[in-house]
Amino acid sequence: MGLEEEIEALQDEIANTPYNKATESHIGRLKAKLSEKKEKLENQSSSGGGHGYAVEKTGDVTIALVGFPSVGKSTLINALTNAESEVGEYEFTTLNVNPGMLHYNGANIQILDVPGLIEGAAGGRGGGKEVLSVVRTADLVVFMLSVFEIDRYARLREELYQNKIRLDTTPPSISISKKHKGGLQVTMTDDVSLAEDTIKEVLREYGYVNADVTIRGDLTIDELIDGIMDNRVYLPSMVAVNKADLIDEDYLPTVNENLREHDIDPDEAVFISAEAEKGLDALKEKMWERLGLIRVYMDKPGRGVDYDEPLVLREGQNTVDDALHTLGGRLDERFRFARVTGPSAKHDEQQVGRDHELADEDVLRIVAQR
Repeated sequence: MGLEEEIEALQDEIANTPYNKATESHIGRLKAKLSEKKEKLENQSSSGGGHGYAVEKTGDVTIALVGFPSVGKSTLINALTNAESEVGEYEFTTLNVNPGMLHYNGANIQILDVPGLIEGAAGGRGGGKEVLSVVRTADLVVFMLSVFEIDRYARLREELYQNKIRLDTTPPSISISKKHKGGLQVTMTDDVSLAEDTIKEVLREYGYVNADVTIRGDLTIDELIDGIMDNRVYLPSMVAVNKADLIDEDYLPTVNENLREHDIDPDEAVFISAEAEKGLDALKEKMWERLGLIRVYMDKPGRGVDYDEPLVLREGQNTVDDALHTLGGRLDERFRFARVTGPSAKHDEQQVGRDHELADEDVLRIVAQR
C-alpha cells in the first residue's frame, strides 16, 4: 500500500469512528499518524523539484490576495497598486505571482496577486503548492469572493488549512523538553479537556518517550498536533466580496445570510466592485486595521518631525526596542533613552526606555550616545 492509499485509509477510519472519551485516545493516535504520512508525502513531492514562485518581499508588510480563478483579483490589484496584472474574461489569467505596492497612511503595503486557487491546490493541482507557499510568507490573507459564490470560501480556507496555514487564531501554548529518562510527564492547566492518556498517545506517535510537557489553555487534538509539529503559519484574514454592484438591493439579505452560514460577519466583510472601483477606501481601511499597523513619526535631529515617511510597526511589535531594530544601523548599541509625544505618552517629550509601547501617530526622538 502506497502513502496515498495509507492516508486515505486513515481518513476513512477517522471519519467512521465516533468521537467520545472512550475513542479520543485512538482518534488522537490516528490523526497523529495521518499528519506524519501527509508530511512524508509532501516531502517526497517537493524533493522532485518543479516550478516555484519566488517573490521578493518588499515594503512594510505583505498581503496575499486569495481567490478562485476569475474572481477579479487582477482587476483589484491594478486598481489598488501600480501593478500591471493581465486581466481577461477567462479562467487562469494570472499565471505568475504579480506584486504591486499600495501606498496608504504613509506605509508601503505589498499586495501579491497570486494565481487563482483551484480545488485540490494543497495536493499540488494547478501549481497549488507553489501558490500556497507564497501565501505562507504573507502578513495578511485577503479572501476575494464573488458575491454570487460565497460558498467557495470554505473550500479556500480548507486548501490553506491543508497547507499548514492557520487563520485568525494563535499557536497553542505547548512546551516540550526532552530528557533521558522518566517517561512522559504532562502538566496541564485546569481548562484542558483532552485526557492525559490522549496527549501521551499523540506524543508517542511523534517519538517522544521521555519528556516534560506543559500545556496551557484548552485545545483540540488537531491543535495539539499543530503545536507538536511546530511548522504551522498563523495569519490574520479578512473577506472582500466582489461584484457587489451587480446585485439588486433585495438580494443583499440573501448574500448576508450566505456569509453568516460560513461564519463571516457581514459587517466585517467589505463589499467592493473592483471593476467600478467602488468600496476601495473601505477595503484599504479594513486591511490596515487587520494588519495592526502603527505609524511612528521620527523626530530627526536638526530636521524636525518627518510626517511624510513614518516608521511603520505592528501591534505586538511596537516597543521602542522594536523601533530601534527596525531602524537598524548602530542606534541600538548607542541608545541612551527616547522621548515620546503622542497617544502613548503621559505628557509631551516623556522620557522612556526600550520597553515603552508606542501607539499610532506617536512622535519618537531617539537620544543616542555620540
